Amino acid sequence: MDFDQLMVRAAWLYHVEGLTQAQIAERMDLTRRRVNELLAAALDQGVVRVNFSTPLAENIALETRLCARFGLEEAIVTSTPVDPKQMQAVIGRATAGFLDRLIQVRKPASLGVGWGTTLRETVEQMTPANAPEVKVRSMMGALTRGSEINTFEIVRRFAKVLGGECHYLAAPIYADSAASRDVIVAQPVFRTLLEEAAAVDVSCLSVGDLSHESLQVRYGLPSTQVIDELKEAGAVGDILGRYLDREGGLVDHPMNHRVISLELEDYRRIPCRIIASGGAHKHNTLHAALKAKLATALVTDADAARWLLAQGDEQR
Repeated sequence: MDFDQLMVRAAWLYHVEGLTQAQIAERMDLTRRRVNELLAAALDQGVVRVNFSTPLAENIALETRLCARFGLEEAIVTSTPVDPKQMQAVIGRATAGFLDRLIQVRKPASLGVGWGTTLRETVEQMTPANAPEVKVRSMMGALTRGSEINTFEIVRRFAKVLGGECHYLAAPIYADSAASRDVIVAQPVFRTLLEEAAAVDVSCLSVGDLSHESLQVRYGLPSTQVIDELKEAGAVGDILGRYLDREGGLVDHPMNHRVISLELEDYRRIPCRIIASGGAHKHNTLHAALKAKLATALVTDADAARWLLAQGDEQR
């Protein structure tokens, strides 16, 4: 019996009849090493093709493609919920699992967080840890309304679930003017807090958009006129309160000069930068953030992942 015949027969017995390699070796009068070589050859030559009949397999494939396309170190893709209202809970659950593993393995000394519904869902679903050495820091100023999703509450909850310390950036997300912003961040206490936020080991943020689903649109921006102006300036959404255009650049608008948060160049120096967002209204902002290399890890839903990859295909 020639090699091809041996290969096909061994593959049939293993994949179809369900025999073990030891049983195949005995039946075909071969060594187990020879059987292993035959099975490997069947896969290499395409005689046997492995298919997974589960939607989770597609998600894993999307993760691999996202990493390759956008230069990410990690990607977590979760199935898109049928009910869009469940999106933050689904993304939050996936982000919580990712952070649980990351904290256990990497043992970061500091974690920087933003605020919003997705991060609230994340921290609620994280596994409590005993990491008193971890310092949880605000990455940006706070909203003045919407306390359940505000930076103070989010930072406190992360610190509590980790058993660590919380460090607040006790300033508004937007100052009244660019001059006021410069005065605030020039004060030693705020300058130190921003420097410490830029030096965290891991950051976890969501991105915003300019729809009325955005918490920043509802609670952070001063008027609908400003929203219209941002759109006219080419903005698609924000990260750290800084508004980006479709290419990932900062738009020329006064709000970007009034924001109290890390400069994007400082933010890019953080070694592990997680962005967790999903839903159709976040697509453009996610794409802008990925183009700007603002993430090393992405947690999103399958529909968003497919959309992001399609945009990449169009630009190649």
